Amino acid sequence: MLVLIKGAGDLATGVAVRLRRSHFQVVMTDLARPTAVRRSVAFSQAVYDGTATVEGLTARRASGSDEARKALEAGDVPVLVDPAAEILHRLPFDVLVDAILAKRNTGTRITDAPTVLALGPGFTAGVDCHGVVETMRGHDLGRLITDGAAVPNTGVPGDVGGFTAERIIRAPAAGAFEPLAAIGERVELGQPVARVGDAVAAAGLTGIVRGMLPAGLTVFAGMKAGDIDPRCERRHCFTVSDKSRAIAGGVLEGILFFSKKRLEKL
Repeated sequence: MLVLIKGAGDLATGVAVRLRRSHFQVVMTDLARPTAVRRSVAFSQAVYDGTATVEGLTARRASGSDEARKALEAGDVPVLVDPAAEILHRLPFDVLVDAILAKRNTGTRITDAPTVLALGPGFTAGVDCHGVVETMRGHDLGRLITDGAAVPNTGVPGDVGGFTAERIIRAPAAGAFEPLAAIGERVELGQPVARVGDAVAAAGLTGIVRGMLPAGLTVFAGMKAGDIDPRCERRHCFTVSDKSRAIAGGVLEGILFFSKKRLEKL
């Protein structure tokens, strides 16, 4: 079964890892300049580096359907710079997963593939897609919604180790981003962690940098640029998160659930 995942950030990558380990073939798409902060566990990093490996699985940048097929044959996950997901019309996909996490529908239709799933708010099951997977931390994280929508975006980051908004590093100004701390590095409350020109962003808590945008990326003031984990477990920086695994389980459930429903109609 061939699956297209729109988006290749850390949550999308967690979905791709679960599906590959469940013997699905996976193709991913992203922007020419991806903005995932958890770059150490995001297949979107292949856009910058050519390849990216997460938990033993490798993604490879591909240009067009021919290179995508070659990557699939090699057992890799092809990642294409294809914001409009034009590859959807060039390969026989059985499943489309919208993992862009834009908090709104940027163009996904329920008719795009035999099974269409979407992550988070902005979609209604049965209208935009067949199923929605809840992305809000809490009791329903990872739940497959077959009627209705996910919880609306609150604008408040989820609680991790008792911290919410303090965890997020935001660009202090518009311009070229410069990290002052690396992923996996411990930082102290108030320590400078990034800058844009003369404007500096400081750590809102003591913890380990779990995510950081790449140097040189053009950012806008207030843009999410990094993430600090107060739990101070360095391995968390380089493995798929608990949230991503829960969401991936919901996607896997959705694929099996709607595939069975299609078979029952035959």
